Amino acid sequence: MLSEKNVRIGARRSALIAVFAALTIALNLSPIKFPAPYAPFLMYQVWEVPIAAAFLFFGFPIGVFIAFINMLVLLAIFPGMLPTGPLYNFAAIISMLSGMWLGTRLTSRKGRAKLTAMLILTALGIVFRVVVMSLVNWAFLRYPPPVGYSLTEEALRLLLPLIAIFNATLALYTIPLGYIVAEAIKRRAKIYF
Repeated sequence: MLSEKNVRIGARRSALIAVFAALTIALNLSPIKFPAPYAPFLMYQVWEVPIAAAFLFFGFPIGVFIAFINMLVLLAIFPGMLPTGPLYNFAAIISMLSGMWLGTRLTSRKGRAKLTAMLILTALGIVFRVVVMSLVNWAFLRYPPPVGYSLTEEALRLLLPLIAIFNATLALYTIPLGYIVAEAIKRRAKIYF
């Protein structure tokens, strides 16, 4: 039987998850983004930070859930230059979260310091995202729209390193910022949960 305290905690948890999802969508649709100087078709942004923070605060399933909601909203409202672009982004986020998940498993067993844990999570998130997205982009960008951009093999060889740099540098600031946000919430959440 659920106690009143458990119901309150469940309601607060659900409300916080909704806030993370809404913040992710609002930041995604906001003008807070700028083009990568080496590849202006790729945009640096901050809307993945709440997903990383939610993952670190709630765990892998909630991070994936928020990323999935974001993908659905983008597919419906603003898919970008490529109609399947939100699917590419979803793959990028899931791969990054998978690396972070492995990092949490490695650091939780060893009782590592927070800075070391953040560095390991960041490194593994970057590696997973770059490897997975390099394979995804190599496999699908060669197809015509709406799947890809009809890129030739030569164009792919030129673009894949730039896209890999983008994926690495985006994760390089997203994961630490998400970690900082999650830690701040954990300190405050003790009061409310």
